[in-house]
Amino acid sequence: MKSVEKLLEKKDGQVWSIGPDDTVFDAIKLMHEKSVGALAVVVSQDKLIGIISERDYAGKVILQGKSSKNTAVREIMSSKVHYALPDQEVSECLVRMNKHRIRHLPVIVDEKLVGMISMGDVVKEIIEEQSFTIKQLEHHMIWEESY
Repeated sequence: MKSVEKLLEKKDGQVWSIGPDDTVFDAIKLMHEKSVGALAVVVSQDKLIGIISERDYAGKVILQGKSSKNTAVREIMSSKVHYALPDQEVSECLVRMNKHRIRHLPVIVDEKLVGMISMGDVVKEIIEEQSFTIKQLEHHMIWEESY
């Protein structure tokens, strides 16, 4: 199974983040512009302190009757962040994401944000690996039958 580091190499390398004092409106606007479902919340030098997702917005702003233009990211972000390390296997990330019912995992090194993976990234990687294994097995079976 591939590592998170190898998965990140396939991505464009861009990680979208926002500061804790920015407004939720700015966070939602950035998510929309970049077509992402979550942003890392960072302070100076990319130190990860939280994550804000569409789910946070829906449950903690819309359903609470708050204004996204008057609410700071820090007020609704998830500060208990589940994360991945570059040397972890992608399959471990899938287990963690399912267990905690989350769709995004920041990737950190020494408390600094170095990437973000989504459930879609993880599932795509697993499907690619399984397809490769199936092709190898089919090739092996054809080779065995020819002898």
